Amino acid sequence: VLLAVSVVSFECVFSFIYNILKMIGNTGKLAGRTLFITGASRGIGKAIALKAARDGANIVIAAKTADPHPKLPGTIYTAAKEIEAAGGKALPCIVDVRDEESVVASVEKAVAQFGGIDILINNASAISLTGTQETSMKKYDLMNQINTRGTYLVSRTCIPHLLKAKNPHILNISPPLNMKPRWFKGHVAYTMAKYGMSMCVLGMAEEFRDDGVAVNALWPRTAIITAAMEMLGGKDVSIRCRKPEIMADSAYVILTKDSKSFTGNFAIDDEILREAGVDNFDEYAVDPKAELMPDFFLDAFDEALVKEALQNEPPKPAAEKAQEAAGDERQKIQQVFDSISAFITEEVMSNIKSSYAFNVTIPGGETEIWYLDLKNEGVGSGRGKPPLPADVTFTMKIDDFYAMFAGKLKPTTAFMSGRMKMKGDLTKAMKLESLMGKLKSKL
Repeated sequence: VLLAVSVVSFECVFSFIYNILKMIGNTGKLAGRTLFITGASRGIGKAIALKAARDGANIVIAAKTADPHPKLPGTIYTAAKEIEAAGGKALPCIVDVRDEESVVASVEKAVAQFGGIDILINNASAISLTGTQETSMKKYDLMNQINTRGTYLVSRTCIPHLLKAKNPHILNISPPLNMKPRWFKGHVAYTMAKYGMSMCVLGMAEEFRDDGVAVNALWPRTAIITAAMEMLGGKDVSIRCRKPEIMADSAYVILTKDSKSFTGNFAIDDEILREAGVDNFDEYAVDPKAELMPDFFLDAFDEALVKEALQNEPPKPAAEKAQEAAGDERQKIQQVFDSISAFITEEVMSNIKSSYAFNVTIPGGETEIWYLDLKNEGVGSGRGKPPLPADVTFTMKIDDFYAMFAGKLKPTTAFMSGRMKMKGDLTKAMKLESLMGKLKSKL
């Protein structure tokens, strides 16, 4: 009996360890391989670098951050120390992917030090989730030069060396090419620039298929927590994210596949891991109990978001219906803004630094315009056109407006399902969600 119990216990422990290793363990397949990773000083790029480093890989950290950023931690040199501590070899290179001389010099330096390049990760990217009128040409050029041109330039420079590698891979951190208008209308410049990275996958995968160079894309199903996300969205948004390790682990699965048989794919992180046998994703979540915030460009979220929106639509008590019928809609809006006033402090304004306008439709089709300024001292909030131009303008029905501030409808759900329309900077819109979370107990 003791022997039987011991065998069963051993099998349970072995099964537990096996499942953990299968989920997050390294196989050693990248030992001695050289990875050229753009934007590897922090975030997803660094997470992929550390994952490969645990195999004993050589990592070229190609990024601009040589000096500490005042708000974002990490430089190419601090990343190099972490990579070497994890078991890899690091080569920090100051690289601006917009500058051809900078890229060529770093590639030549990498080849000289490590003897070649086996894998390229095009991770560097610029983002501005703004509409056409809000996107300056300077921002437009920045996104297209880093995302599309930078990816093309770095790929073009590395390919001659990848052609000499045994199992060469190019992996772009970019989304599937989804041509539905909804993914363009709110941020056409960013979508064009990001899709440029994906078009490089589409074309280069076929161009170099016969040469055995794999070219794939990887995209997260949910928002990924990074220092930038924490700075922009705050804690309330951050807890609805997954960690960069899910991208690192899924990238690892792709990069250890046969380059001749796996190319031209637009992979999603959890799908790749699920195919590899992972069936529990809690360890990747910042908060396993929190509802995850979906990422852009994936239609798989649409049905779920619409369903959730319908499920979460707050029922209207008879008294509330009577109030609306009596024309008290404006009183509901005023209640929200009265509650907001109690939370407007110097600290709140310092953290949010944004201004908002709300076009609220009430029964009968009339639209009320309200504003909330958390950027300019002395402006505050009120009814009517904002005294100063708003950074973000929301358009929605009164019931959805109230439900969001009462915590009964998530802004992400409202936006993604079409119940709320938004014009302006989405990163600033995200900052408002944290304030909504504080108000829900007051309404």
